[in-house]
Amino acid sequence: MNRPSATPSSRIAEGVQSLVAAFDRIPHTVIAAAARVFPAAVFWYSGRTKVEGWSVSDSAIFLFREEYALPFVDPVLAAWGATIAEHLLPVLLVLGLASRFAALGLLVMTAVIQIFVYPGAWPTHGVWAACLLVVLARGPGTWSLDHLIAQRFGGGTSVDRRAALG
Repeated sequence: MNRPSATPSSRIAEGVQSLVAAFDRIPHTVIAAAARVFPAAVFWYSGRTKVEGWSVSDSAIFLFREEYALPFVDPVLAAWGATIAEHLLPVLLVLGLASRFAALGLLVMTAVIQIFVYPGAWPTHGVWAACLLVVLARGPGTWSLDHLIAQRFGGGTSVDRRAALG
């Protein structure tokens, strides 16, 4: 029996289905790597603007005192805490070491920035949060020290094992 020739709309539908199937094959590891590296770079560069040598700059403390003005937090303590976090957490995130905890820390920082400092910048902060939530919810992927440690010591979650396969 001869198959009727495909209509233009059915060819379009098949093409769309093929593209969607190709997108479904993007490994979680690739997505997780991007979700780790790009927000880490933003926070790292922000941290670099706050230091002079091995100390928090006077201009950073001024910003925390005058522009950021977080409630209930001493500006000097806030400047030091943010500077340390913006250097430590991105490194952990890029290495994929304690990734979920690093992502959580940066997500909390993002929320503080959004709520208390720049509430009008929600589109930017939303992109950061989306990336960090991927790592928090699904893990850092197989290109991470967390994955190597889980393999070595037999730990990991079911999501980690699925990520290793995908």
